[in-house]
Amino acid sequence: MEELVEYIVKSLVDNQEAVKITTQREGSEINIIVNVAEEDIGKVIGKNGRIAQSIRAIVKSVSSKEKIRYNVKINK
Repeated sequence: MEELVEYIVKSLVDNQEAVKITTQREGSEINIIVNVAEEDIGKVIGKNGRIAQSIRAIVKSVSSKEKIRYNVKINK
């Protein structure tokens, strides 16, 4: 799942080297934390958060067969 999020985010940003994806497991949930350069944060979040919502929807649909819940958090 981490690779999927990394692929999507790197396709959106200009500074691909600054993209760092980390995961934290908390019980039956896995938090995927996305760090990007400050100038690229708007490209990942999108207008009214639509791109971020789309990334979360893709992750949710891919992981729907698993019993693990994934959360995507975006940091700068």
